[in-house]
Amino acid sequence: MSAKIIDGRAISAEIRQGLVRRVQSLHAESLLTPGLAVVLVGNNPASKVYVANKKRACAQVGVTSFSENFPAEITTDELIRHIRSLNARADVHGVLVQLPLPGHIDMRQVLEAIDVAKDVDGFHLYNVGGLVVGQTVFAPCTPYGVVELLAYEGITVEGRNVVVVGASNIVGKPLGLMLMQGDATVSICHAKTRDLAQFTILADILVVAAGVPGLIRGEMVRHGAVVIDVGINRMPDNSITGDVDFEAVRRKASYITPVPGGVGPMTVTMLLENTISAAERFALKTRLTGTADETRLVP
Repeated sequence: MSAKIIDGRAISAEIRQGLVRRVQSLHAESLLTPGLAVVLVGNNPASKVYVANKKRACAQVGVTSFSENFPAEITTDELIRHIRSLNARADVHGVLVQLPLPGHIDMRQVLEAIDVAKDVDGFHLYNVGGLVVGQTVFAPCTPYGVVELLAYEGITVEGRNVVVVGASNIVGKPLGLMLMQGDATVSICHAKTRDLAQFTILADILVVAAGVPGLIRGEMVRHGAVVIDVGINRMPDNSITGDVDFEAVRRKASYITPVPGGVGPMTVTMLLENTISAAERFALKTRLTGTADETRLVP
């Protein structure tokens, strides 16, 4: 057996074609162009690359991007004031704070300062909590991308055993909740899990987001499993690799995502999807109320 490689770049490109049409329709109907503000604090080289990628993706689908760059010395209160000014802008429909933030900044306070109606990264406490009952406004982009990849390939999760390796608040935990909404039986493993292989070998669908290169070996995967590798690890030779031993696992799996070119492109695409959805909600609210003021969805 040799697994079908899930081409995240191709799937992402197809989804983005639909996003272009939505942006054009929104502008034709409401004279509104979706706007995304990306807030960058400090000079983290990786963060600069991620921000540049997001700005380039915005341009490809017709979303206006705004950059807010602040020195690493900015205080939590100062940063929150800037975010609140973005909340009040009618031309900004999504606000994203690029993580990580400098250690002295209270990340939770900053993320919760973002208007829920503009929290296109899905990290506000309201959106995180909404995942439990299936009523989140915006899903976190990477888990959202994983779910969309599975749906695009026609891989159902209902009744399947799904193992998620990695229990982060950004990927593992929200993904587990989203898959449970699809009636999957979900196990979440983490750094303290004993004998990881006894869980992974039972998975119909295995999602790995641990940040450990080559963590999942061929003998840890059942024949015919679907394997989604979320890991992005930069090696000493500057190459990028995932958390899965790709060559060994692809010989046993039915589907597998590569790194790079799998989940990564979908993460940015789901950010665009959330931003355009936010703009569509804003336009609808404006038409219904006759005003663009007070866009918050919750107190």
